[in-house]
Formats: sequence, structure tokens, C-alpha cells
Amino acid sequence: MNNKSIHYAAPVALKKNEFEWISRFLYERTGIALNDGKQALVMGRLDKRLRKRNLLSYSEYFALLGRPGYEDETTVAIDLLTTNETYFFREPKHFDFLKNIAFPQYQRQKQIRIWSAASSSGEEAYTIAMTLAEYFQGDDWEVIGTDISTRMLEKAQRGLYPMLAADKIPKTLLKKYCLKGRDEFEDFFLLDSSIRQRVRFSIANLIEPLPELGMFDVIFLRNVMIYFDKDTKKRLVEKITTKLRTGGYFIVSHSESLNGLDSPLKLIAPSIYQKTF
Repeated sequence: MNNKSIHYAAPVALKKNEFEWISRFLYERTGIALNDGKQALVMGRLDKRLRKRNLLSYSEYFALLGRPGYEDETTVAIDLLTTNETYFFREPKHFDFLKNIAFPQYQRQKQIRIWSAASSSGEEAYTIAMTLAEYFQGDDWEVIGTDISTRMLEKAQRGLYPMLAADKIPKTLLKKYCLKGRDEFEDFFLLDSSIRQRVRFSIANLIEPLPELGMFDVIFLRNVMIYFDKDTKKRLVEKITTKLRTGGYFIVSHSESLNGLDSPLKLIAPSIYQKTF
């Protein structure tokens, strides 16, 4: 590897064959389909990696991915290309549904378990946890968050977020469950330990064999399937619903649908499905 620093006059251009290569690579590793038009996204996410490695083309960079000795770089590339936007209390009607419809059904149940299947940096999982903590006063609930990105999981496990991320958190919950930072953390807040200790994060590639997670009453899989083709989506739903108890709820984003998929899920509200058998 050339250690001499290279001066970049402009961002390195991504050629058509290079975009086709990374699209195939990402699809094989994650099931995510990079549609035509995503070239700018790839360049925006990976340009700094070329600069860090002192490389002049994406072909040189892609030649590293999957090569023995470059496992960390492969992980970084996948992390960068699969990280999606998330925030606290995104699509709030889903959490209203939990409080008003789902949770009352589980009051006499020994333990409530909810899975944030693509938890990213943790905002969704902690939103679920705060909603659970407000409804169930005891120790009878648990949230599991999984993601393919180790970088995002590390952030989620810390439970530390910039104050700007608190914008959508109701003031009562912000005061009750979020600790304002001091000194060098003045512009951040930390989720209270009563919340952090009840949320467990682990790595999972949803298109590969899943880790042993147990069974769930509610599964969130939001803003993920829009990146999959129909066949991948079908296999994913079949796999994930094996982790959902009969009568449990499967929640996708309002921009997603399970139309045309043969599954044991019945639509009961916009973007909310129930496992019927």
C-alpha cells in the first residue's frame, strides 16, 4: 500500500462498472438493493475511506473488500452503506397503538418482549423502552435491538445523544428518563440507567441465520424493507415472523407494505399487522 499522501483536487468519480460491483457486493452481503440513482450516496459515504487509504479509484478500494486482512475495512464499508436515518418517537402513531391497543392485552402476561429488528443507533429501541416503562411499572418487559452495523450498535449501547435529538421526546419523558450532560457533555443527554439496563443490543444480519433471540410480542421492522427486492422481502418476513408469537404485532413504516407476500400476518391498521396463526 502506498503510504505517500495523495492530494485530491475533487471527489473521486464513481464509474458505472464500479457502482454495479458495489451494488452486487452489498446485495450479497445484506440483501439491500442499491437502485440506479444511488451513485451519489455511495460516493458521499465512501469518499473519506478512499482518502484515508490514499487510493485514486473506487476499483482500488473495492479490491480490498472481502480480502483477508481487510475485514475491518469491509465492516466499515457495510456500516457506512447501510446506516439509515432514525430519531426518537418517529411515526408516533405506532407508539399510541402500543399504549392503547397492544399493552392492555398484555397486562396479565408474565413478560413483554419487543424486538427493534433494525435498531440503528438505538433511538427506536429506547423510544419503545420509554413507552413500556410508562405503562408497565414492574420488571415485566424487555427490549432487544439488533443491527448489522457494529458502529451504530456501539452508539446505541452508550445511550448518549446530542440535545438536538431530544426534539421529538415528550417533555415529561425527557425530564423523567433523560439526564442532561455536564462539562464536555453539556450539549448531550444520557438515557437513564433504568431504561438502558432494560434494552439489550446485539449484531444481526437479517438475511443470514439469526442469533438466538427468543420469542416476541411485538416486532418493529421499519424503514428497512424499502431497500429490499420482493424475493428478499418475502424471505425476510418469513424468517422474522417465526420469532413472533401468535397474536403478536408486526410493525413496518407507513411507507412500506406487505402486499403480495404470503405470510401469517393480517393488516389491522395502517402499517400494523397481526400474526394470526
